[in-house]
Amino acid sequence: MMKLIKINMVLLFVVMISSCKKDYLNRPPLTGITKDNFYKSGSDLRLATAALYAQPWSNWNNFPLLGVGDIMSGNMLQPYNADLVQFTTFSITSQNSYITQSWQSFYDIVAHCNINIKAINTSLPDSVAVSSKKGALGELKFIRATSYFFIAQLWGAAPIIEDNDKLIANPLVPRHKLTDVYKFIINDLRYAAANLPRADQPGRVTTWSAQGLLAKVYLTRAGLGQNGTRKQSDLDSAAYYAGNVCNTSGLTLLPSYYNLFRTQYNDNPESLFAFQWAPGVGYGQGNAIQAQFAPSGSLVTGGGGWGGAIGPTLDLANEYSMDDSVRRKATYMLTGDKYPELNAANGGYTATGVNVKKHIVGTAADNNSPTMDLWSSIEHNTVLRLADVYLVYAEALLGNNASTANPQALQYFNAVRSRAGVSTVTSITPDMIWKERRIELAFEGQYWFDLVRLSYYKPQAAINSLNGQKRQQFTYNQATGVKTPSPNGLIITPATVATFTLPIPANDQTADPKLLEEPVAYY
Repeated sequence: MMKLIKINMVLLFVVMISSCKKDYLNRPPLTGITKDNFYKSGSDLRLATAALYAQPWSNWNNFPLLGVGDIMSGNMLQPYNADLVQFTTFSITSQNSYITQSWQSFYDIVAHCNINIKAINTSLPDSVAVSSKKGALGELKFIRATSYFFIAQLWGAAPIIEDNDKLIANPLVPRHKLTDVYKFIINDLRYAAANLPRADQPGRVTTWSAQGLLAKVYLTRAGLGQNGTRKQSDLDSAAYYAGNVCNTSGLTLLPSYYNLFRTQYNDNPESLFAFQWAPGVGYGQGNAIQAQFAPSGSLVTGGGGWGGAIGPTLDLANEYSMDDSVRRKATYMLTGDKYPELNAANGGYTATGVNVKKHIVGTAADNNSPTMDLWSSIEHNTVLRLADVYLVYAEALLGNNASTANPQALQYFNAVRSRAGVSTVTSITPDMIWKERRIELAFEGQYWFDLVRLSYYKPQAAINSLNGQKRQQFTYNQATGVKTPSPNGLIITPATVATFTLPIPANDQTADPKLLEEPVAYY
């Protein structure tokens, strides 16, 4: 995997064949390296795809990932950053900078994938092995599908772009029906599942990555347009692909939940898809989550540590049972918690407040990474991991039932709980799965998407979940174990069904008025 990390920055010039201006779909320049003079071998294909595991995701990763996934969902709160406050109060405008960043980032990735896919299909010499070609296309379609899955869940109907050259000829494009966006995602992932290898170097996606994400997509689509119950054929497909990963991949959970979020365990076997960040790459090129969310500058080499005001909500904290201490301490700090691996040279770090822990990995010295700085944490934060697929499998097997004692659902649901050191169960209900997912995946940018999935078929339940939350931070008394709510003065607008669809960025509405029209069919 070190080879993959080292080449990421070298390869930025390769993917830049598809970008020249910051628009929601980047246009290719007229000079420099081109598709006709680069793709000459299987090694060239590996270089081209490697670059798409990191830098193009940076605008999504650095603030929106947690801002949307955890702040908007009620897991986390930042009471001072105006655009993040909009996520807490459900007052998001089309001028919100993180909405714009996210839209741009996802369509940048789509553009990068498109130009590489087209180049491989039109310019690759016959001397390159078919397996290399199909493997590269599998990676690109997996990454494109991942980007479109985010787009679908955040904005609903959206433009489907497969050919950047057609966009240049006609830059005014409509939104396409959400059902077609999901069909497009599934088509890409089915290709990826069929053509990616069963194993690859750590950090590269495999067929298990594609099948795991495909299960999640089917599980999400199962509720689309439904009323109270989900489409059984999609639930069956979700169970089929998740079952393949669970039962035939040979992959297992990392024994320690806490170690999942330490850089020594980057790209462990539980990680099915993770961003491959490199150190020392400069602002806007690497993983800056730690700089923004760490509660102290002593934890971040070169400055940063601006997260003193950011912490879990009381609503999230109340979800943890007393025996769920491993996941709690790995996710957020309570006053008095000791973390010996952080700022280790000075005896470790003792938390002075209630703050974020997940993604806080410490200094360059703590990570034996001399070039790591405030803008380039070397944590390869995971987008899809095996525990997520275990819970998808359990949910798909539960389906539309009020409860289940299905042996496989219990096996994989309890595997997640056992790893965390909490008691196993003998039956599973929908509420148990939602709570387990919230705790297991907290601060990984996941919970908002679980709520969106619920809103597809039980909108009022999703609305009630948001409106019933305690969206406030708290202080913690280590001696008594008492949590005291902290008033923040924020006025929270009640959530409605419209809350689950983000506004299209204002500049893109202006540039392409067709985005405001009714969506059209793509197929």
